[in-house]
Amino acid sequence: MASPLAATAFGQVTRLAAERRVHQAFRWLHLQEQAVFAWQQELVEIPAPPFGEGPRAEWLAQRFRELDLRDVVTDEAGNVIGRMPGMDEAAGCVVLSAHIDTVFPAGTVIEPRVEGRRLHAPGACDNGAGVAGMLALATALREAELQPACDVYFVGNTGEEGGGDLRGIRHLYQHAPWRERIRGHIVLDGAGDSVAITHALASLRFRAVVRGPGGHAWTDAGSLNPILVLSRAIARLGEIVLPSSPRTTLNIGSIRGGTAINAIPEEAEASFDLRSTDPEQLIRLEVEVHRATEDAVLSANLEMATRLAGQRSALHLAGQRLRFAVEKIGDRPGGRLPEDSRLMGLLLAVDRQLGLRTEPRVASTDANLPLSLGVPALTLGAGGQGGGIHTQAEWYDATNRELALRRVLLLLLATADASSSKEA
Repeated sequence: MASPLAATAFGQVTRLAAERRVHQAFRWLHLQEQAVFAWQQELVEIPAPPFGEGPRAEWLAQRFRELDLRDVVTDEAGNVIGRMPGMDEAAGCVVLSAHIDTVFPAGTVIEPRVEGRRLHAPGACDNGAGVAGMLALATALREAELQPACDVYFVGNTGEEGGGDLRGIRHLYQHAPWRERIRGHIVLDGAGDSVAITHALASLRFRAVVRGPGGHAWTDAGSLNPILVLSRAIARLGEIVLPSSPRTTLNIGSIRGGTAINAIPEEAEASFDLRSTDPEQLIRLEVEVHRATEDAVLSANLEMATRLAGQRSALHLAGQRLRFAVEKIGDRPGGRLPEDSRLMGLLLAVDRQLGLRTEPRVASTDANLPLSLGVPALTLGAGGQGGGIHTQAEWYDATNRELALRRVLLLLLATADASSSKEA
């Protein structure tokens, strides 16, 4: 037997789905897929590396102005924001966002190729699909003259990928003048029509650096080698047995150092990505990263001191010591959308209305930040299918995109209805 909350949510969604203007918005999504696909192709042609989203932000701001969104602005973090006025502009508000940055560094060759309904390009799916979907929804609402119950803020945000550390969404929740009015936040990211990320995966990121005197490979042979010592720390971390429940991961994402094959390096660095569904596991791994690096350096310094004490031939190495630093470069908070929340109830009702089977998932997305602050939030796919994510071979297939956009449209309108009465 359905709970009273579930019954109320389903009744609300059913009424929305029967409205004439909602059907007009659905019709626009059905008829204008080629226009949405063209936007997506145009978007992905514009490079948007981490911390280099400016040109893409300008493109999106122009699209927002063409849609006649109000108060279009690009904030200090590079987020592009436009407001669709609601019937009650003094009530709460809802955010629909899609990150505009890609994981690909500056200089990446981007040559989009279209085969049927499939777009091949770096960033075609992540997050070309999300941004194009956001534009499609804003346009469908405008063309159907469908006014939401409360203000809806459309946001193309920066800083989701790479070392961005959610800087765009962080800035939004720290500085947006309307941040206290937010009653719900829907994130569009990638493809898919039934998955819903409702559990935000917490993560920590660190950079470990080991520094030494360096030297010539022949004349300074025997000098302390930062690459060798950092490799010992990495090997130790690789031997840690990680629990499968709560699921926990430790990834060594990069290692670099040295300038020439015949030179002892002066510096080596490595980056570490730690993730877990349990915050206690993250704390444990953070300690392990610090301890492994420190122990490797102290051990190497002690070995050098021992050599100097017993070998005259090693006197040219006198005074050598390694130094190290471990710096936190990322901190994504975790959180979870309660199963009995209004937003979750509305999503289940929408999926029931559309014949979808809701698939709750755990992942790290822009929704992490609002969920950590207690704001109801989730991440949905923008329809279609994708593959090769974060590679040069990335692709997106727009087949059946319309179904997912209907899903988001209904959820957005239902959340706006609830937000106008501060019930979300």
